[in-house]
This record gives sequence, C-alpha cells and structure tokens, in this order.
Amino acid sequence: MHCYDVLIIGGGPCGLAMAIEAARNGLDHLILEKGSITESIRRYPKRMRFFSTAENIEIGGIPFPISGVKANRDEALQYYRKVAGYFHLNFKLFVTVDRAEKQEDGTFLVYTPTGETYQAKNVVLATGYFDVPRLLNIPGEELPHVSHYYDEPFKYSYTNVVIVGGSNSAVEAALELYRHDVNITLVHKEPDFRQTVKYWLIPDVKNRVKEGKIKTRFSSIARSIGPDHVVIENLETGEQETLTADFVFLLVGYIPDATLLQRCGVTLDPVSNVPSYDRETFETNVPGLYVCGTVMAGIFTEKVFIENGREHAAAIADHLAGRTVRKVKELIERI
Repeated sequence: MHCYDVLIIGGGPCGLAMAIEAARNGLDHLILEKGSITESIRRYPKRMRFFSTAENIEIGGIPFPISGVKANRDEALQYYRKVAGYFHLNFKLFVTVDRAEKQEDGTFLVYTPTGETYQAKNVVLATGYFDVPRLLNIPGEELPHVSHYYDEPFKYSYTNVVIVGGSNSAVEAALELYRHDVNITLVHKEPDFRQTVKYWLIPDVKNRVKEGKIKTRFSSIARSIGPDHVVIENLETGEQETLTADFVFLLVGYIPDATLLQRCGVTLDPVSNVPSYDRETFETNVPGLYVCGTVMAGIFTEKVFIENGREHAAAIADHLAGRTVRKVKELIERI
C-alpha cells in the first residue's frame, strides 16, 4: 500500500489550500472527497454571492479575477476547479471516509465504507460543516416537503412557503422566492434578523417586510410540521399559530461532522463540539492528525470561513516540514 506524506479529507477551498501547501513543500498528498470538488459550494443556492471579496477567498496565491467585487457561486466553482488543475492536485472524488486510525508504526490507515483503505504519515481533516444541518428535532422535520437546503426558486412559484431562520441563507431564500411569486412567511426565534446578515440584503428584506410582501413571525419557533402546515409558538406570549405551508425550509445553519472527528480519536468539547487542537500548529490530540478550516469551529461555524481557514494550511505545512510555524492572522476572536 502506498503511504502518502499527508492525506487530506475534504476537497473544499481549505482542503485545496492544504493540498497546495503540501505540493509546494514536496509532500506526497492525496485528497479524499465524498462529493465533487468544492462540493459544499456546488450545493449552495444557485444565485448565491459570497460575503467576502474575491481576493479574500483566493487560494494558492492565484488571483481570482471577476467583473465585480464579490464572487458568485458559479464563479467560485470555476475558480477553484482551475486552481486545482493548475497545481495538479491529487484527488479521489466521491469517496466517503469512515475513520482514520493511528497504527503502531506511527502511520494512519484511513478506512472507507466500501472497504478501500489508504495509508498516510499524516492526516488533515478539512471537511467543513455543510453536510450536517442543525436539526430542530420537532415532529414532521423528516417529511418530504421539508428541506434544510435551498437551491433555486422556480419549483415554488405560486405556493406557500415557510422559512425558519433569520440569517443569510434564510434572508437570501426569502428575497429570491418572493421575486418568483411565492407566498413567504419567515419564522425566526430572535426579535429581528441576525446582525450577521449581509449588509446589502438588510435594506431590501426590511423594505419587503414593511410592504407586507414578506411576512415575518419574529420571537417565534416552529413546534411541529404537518403535510400542509407549520405550528409555531411565540416565545413572548406563548401563543401558537398554524401557518399554511406547501413547502418548508429549515435554514438554521450547519455544523461539522462531530461523529467523524470522534471516530478518528479527536477529543471534542462536550458542549461546543470544538475539537482539541494546538492553536498554532492545528494538530489535534492525536499526533499527526490536524484540523483545517471550519471543521475546527464546533457549533461556532460563523467564526471560521475561507478567508481565515485557508491560512491554517500554511501553518500545518510548516509544522509538517519542521519549520517555525507561521502565525495565522487573527481575523476573528479565538474560539
């Protein structure tokens, strides 16, 4: 069995950045990705535009030229694919990883559900967080007209849609659906939209709410979902209301796959699910096993993104190469 210097689990932007750093340092690498290249971005809403400017989501020092300031989904997919090709990154796509186990000789065996096994001296977990939606754990959440992902509006024209959530994904979906003749009601547990909503969306959505074109139920939560309705409860008054719903989007965020981390032997904080790792090298409690990107954030996914997650790769590569580890630029509070 070939033994790679570093095996990277996850082919998103941070996983690609890690592979680029490995290649630059002469480290034999392999990326195992359960979907396509940058699968999470491919699954974004089709008209999604990034919050960060293009230069802040570049990887490998390759410029990201676009006509505007902020890239959209399609531009990002094209860019990351071209960068991966430019650096001749080594991929195995549509391969799911079950676990990575440290062996007596210090190497890792990486197992897949199909029985394929890979060997590596070091493993980097760069799996992001988009695969595991936050669940409300309410009756009806599993019904076929309920989804934790929004794609595009055309299917839903002239129907009644309830959106649960008040952050970027919920606001973007509400605005796009409204513009395609969908009757929207947005339910959010807080008294207003989240402060982290993209600044250019706030005037738009608030004006649509003021006009009555997007209905809102703030300070409210969903209690149950039926085949054609959602029961919500106002947190201030305790009163319940039944909303007509042909489709329901539960856009309340996503979290890293804690079970994969645990199967790899990584210790997690029992409350936050933040893994145990060195703040400079990003090596976990398992020697030779690293975390890169949002996977290290636990439930605090808003604190790590491409803009700062891509920098973890250089620090990990320094550690693998035995150099002094470069400090990761502090763009956010420490988790």
